[in-house]
Amino acid sequence: MERRVYFNERLLPYLLVAPQLIITLVFFIWPASQALWQSMLLEDAFGLSTQFVWFDNFEELLHQAEYRESFGVTIVFSIAVTALGLSVALFLAVAADWIVKGALAYRTMVIWPYAVAPAIAGVLWLFMLDPTNGALAAALKAMGYDWNHTLDGVDAFILVVLAATWKQVSYNFLFFLAGLQAIPKSLIEAAAIDGAGPLRRFWTVQLPLLSPTAFFLVVVNIVYAFFDTFGVIHATTSGGPARATEVLVYKVYSDGFEGQDLGSSAAQSVILMAIVIGLTVAQFRYVERRVHY
Repeated sequence: MERRVYFNERLLPYLLVAPQLIITLVFFIWPASQALWQSMLLEDAFGLSTQFVWFDNFEELLHQAEYRESFGVTIVFSIAVTALGLSVALFLAVAADWIVKGALAYRTMVIWPYAVAPAIAGVLWLFMLDPTNGALAAALKAMGYDWNHTLDGVDAFILVVLAATWKQVSYNFLFFLAGLQAIPKSLIEAAAIDGAGPLRRFWTVQLPLLSPTAFFLVVVNIVYAFFDTFGVIHATTSGGPARATEVLVYKVYSDGFEGQDLGSSAAQSVILMAIVIGLTVAQFRYVERRVHY
């Protein structure tokens, strides 16, 4: 028998949801509407004159070679961070699920990086890969590779991918480990009785049952790569060298706060928001059909 909750007072439900509605209005709806309005304005650097130009800022962006280049960098960066972060986190989660002795200490150490701020994560990797004194850079040099992210765009791109991935691995690890531990042990034991080895059990039993978790993490990691990696890039490469690491979210900052082109910066933020919303809708509409619940 289905039980339903009824409120005797009509005002109480609205009071309960009011705090969340206010937070959404103040921190999302209002800033998004302001950005949309700002994207249709042309202002000087001092804010003394304003002209309504409709969609001229968007049209100018689409004709800029720099913006198209930044768009390509963002696509490659988001794919690299998502793929690397999910694969490493899945490997660590499977290893943690198999470990019996010292499992708590192992899981705690893997979770720690998530408490580190993005800028701090970028600085840590910047120190380790410093061309002069970095330990990892010295190891690469000993193997015959002269690492220098200040001059080489590929090295700089690898640096920000590693730093952003390291920051996100802990988050992915938590969900993958929870998903593995939620799988009934009877299914794994039945597969073992049928003669399936550890790898066979993982590919045929555990991995398909992890597909809802993996689907959720794909969406979260793409949004993370598009938005939350600004601190990593700003603390390490500042979009350089030669815009090799200038993703869309950093270009919004550089054009708006450094270049003082507020209209173009707002238009870029609107396009970025539309891209992420579109990707999320597409994933839930088409990719979710292949997920086994």
